[in-house]
Amino acid sequence: MTEGLLRAGVAALAAQTYLSAMRYPDAMKKPSVLGTVAVVVALLAILAAAAWYAAGAWISIQGPPMPTAGYVAMALGVVFSLVIGCGLMALLFYSSRHGYDEPSRSDDDRAGER
Repeated sequence: MTEGLLRAGVAALAAQTYLSAMRYPDAMKKPSVLGTVAVVVALLAILAAAAWYAAGAWISIQGPPMPTAGYVAMALGVVFSLVIGCGLMALLFYSSRHGYDEPSRSDDDRAGER
């Protein structure tokens, strides 16, 4: 019962916020500096916590040291993954800007646009 009321209250608040933003679009144009700083600080704190956890996990692993070939293979894997990811994103933007993502049209449809 309480959970249902809580969800209804959250939904009503979200609807009210959305509707007020639609009524007064000028209020949504420029974000406040304090809000931006708060988001950046929160994201940096999450990044620092993740880095601290990863460094602790990396150091706590027991076993034989990784050979130089292992570090080289890991670095090549990271570089290869970044190159493939960047290349695919470049192809995505290229195809989008040059109209390759548009639905195909017949010559009759093109003649009507002129």
